[in-house]
Amino acid sequence: MKSSRLIHSGLSLVISEMGHGDSLAIADAGLPIPPTTKRIDLAVMKGVPSFLEVLDAVLSELRVDRVLIAEEFSRVSPALYAKLTARLERYSKATGQAVKIQAVSHTEFKKETGSARAVARTGEFTPYANILLYSNVVF
Repeated sequence: MKSSRLIHSGLSLVISEMGHGDSLAIADAGLPIPPTTKRIDLAVMKGVPSFLEVLDAVLSELRVDRVLIAEEFSRVSPALYAKLTARLERYSKATGQAVKIQAVSHTEFKKETGSARAVARTGEFTPYANILLYSNVVF
């Protein structure tokens, strides 16, 4: 059995297969997932698991250099957005590497999920609680 924080085999497999610049999306329960993109459905019920819980688990194994979010996130869901940016700041300090945050329209964000290695669907019901994490190298 794995001894690291992330024990979900599907997420671990996707992360282990990622190379520099590949992306992984963590999505709220309502984000449409393109049929050609791998779906890792973690949603059990409203709020379970949460967006931040899944993000924390993924960040425990994935080296990230930039993220993509919808511009609407900060405006429509400011409380969760503040928690997200705090998490990314802590992650940057822990890894010694700043994570760049890029915001695009929600329409553009949805298009970008089509090139992600996978989309992890959470039970999050907060609007625009979606993020694309772009992998970095560990050396």
